[in-house]
Amino acid sequence: MDDPIVISARVSIHPAELRFRTSRSGGPGGQHVNTSSTRVELLFDVARSPSLTDSQRQRVMEALRTRIDSEGVLRLVSQTQRSQAANREEAVRRFRALLAMAMRPRKTRVATAPSTASRARRRNQKRRRAALKKVRRRPGDEGD
Repeated sequence: MDDPIVISARVSIHPAELRFRTSRSGGPGGQHVNTSSTRVELLFDVARSPSLTDSQRQRVMEALRTRIDSEGVLRLVSQTQRSQAANREEAVRRFRALLAMAMRPRKTRVATAPSTASRARRRNQKRRRAALKKVRRRPGDEGD
């Protein structure tokens, strides 16, 4: 597994930058689950990765802020498969997809003015609501 993990045309991560931890997976599996460490945890140090430029690092840190800890490490867990190798491949596949999504530049929002029709709808709705509230008032409470 010395081939770089290609994220996009400009970004590829060397496999040596990824750390893997294994532990016993929960869930069904009988005696097998009590003896083998099939749960795989992928750790990637976003803050110190030499493969990312500063702007890419900033973009990833912002997009994945809920998944990155205080030290700048991204953590992914895979325990769906019954073999460690399959869970490792699953974790790398999810890592690739997650980083590709985080690297994609966000479209800037273009502010638009409300249309004439939407303004008219809003005014009509306000008039109807005001009329309804006026009907509900006690007689003699004319505050106009």
